[in-house]
Amino acid sequence: MRPIIESYQYQAQETDQGKRLDLFLKEQLPEATRSYLEKLITEGYVKCDAKVITKNGKKLKGKEEIQVFIPEEEEMKVEAEKLPLDIVYEDEYLLVINKPANMVVHPALGNYTGTLVNALLYYCKETLSDVNGTVRPGIVHRLDKDTTGLIVVAKNNQIHHHLALMFQEKTIHKTYLAIVKGRFSEEKKEGDLETWIARDRKDRKKMAVSQNYGKKAVSHYKVLLNGEKHSLVEVNIKTGRTHQIRVHMKYLNHPILGDAMYGQQDLRCSRQMLHAYRLEFVHPVTKEKMCFEGKLPEDFIEAGKRVFDGKDIHTVLV
Repeated sequence: MRPIIESYQYQAQETDQGKRLDLFLKEQLPEATRSYLEKLITEGYVKCDAKVITKNGKKLKGKEEIQVFIPEEEEMKVEAEKLPLDIVYEDEYLLVINKPANMVVHPALGNYTGTLVNALLYYCKETLSDVNGTVRPGIVHRLDKDTTGLIVVAKNNQIHHHLALMFQEKTIHKTYLAIVKGRFSEEKKEGDLETWIARDRKDRKKMAVSQNYGKKAVSHYKVLLNGEKHSLVEVNIKTGRTHQIRVHMKYLNHPILGDAMYGQQDLRCSRQMLHAYRLEFVHPVTKEKMCFEGKLPEDFIEAGKRVFDGKDIHTVLV
């Protein structure tokens, strides 16, 4: 078996009863060709209720848990690409990058070029950690494709292990800014959220707050600007679950502006207005306390002016 670079989990519905497994997967992963999915099945990279399935024509009974594991290509070589990088900080051990919107962090199904990794390979040459294999050199943590902001990158394996442990021990602090729908009441302008998050049972591409199953997710939020129909919220996360802030904001009935998956599509926003604004940690080598702030992207600033009657978001940041 080849190294796994990505995995997906889905739940078949009653309406999927009798459907072929390969056709079900094609519906869930439209960016993949049917022949590619068939190959994944026959090579043993698909599980149905935790059992490996190698027959493309397997008929579903409905309600099965389907897992798909995406392996490295046999001859996969991630190419270096000359792409712009907003480097906030760099030394011989690590980099801090301000990631733009519409950029996937590392190559995965349907996104093999134009990623942050492609750009890092061009800029750093050979000086990146390889703990996570050739597809994710230097990558210690991730942001969603359309979430902007700060990412720390490891230049060698020792630093990678240090940073990964710091994330695990929650000594790396991440602060996000989000423009959300709605006005907060006075008693809810600041609070802690501690919930379980799991795959949405109706739409396996989404996550949702669940009751006592899944993974625990902890966030602290504070309203910085309370408008009539929108608010600017600062969020500190103590766990790093998939789509955590997007799910928690929806749970509060304040979905993020432009988040078509967890709220409503906004024709004036091409993405969710979520930015990883601040990153704080003790340098693993120098032991210096580091604090970085990522410049707000123009679309975030303009969205703020539009929904807050021309107000510049920078005036409320401290």
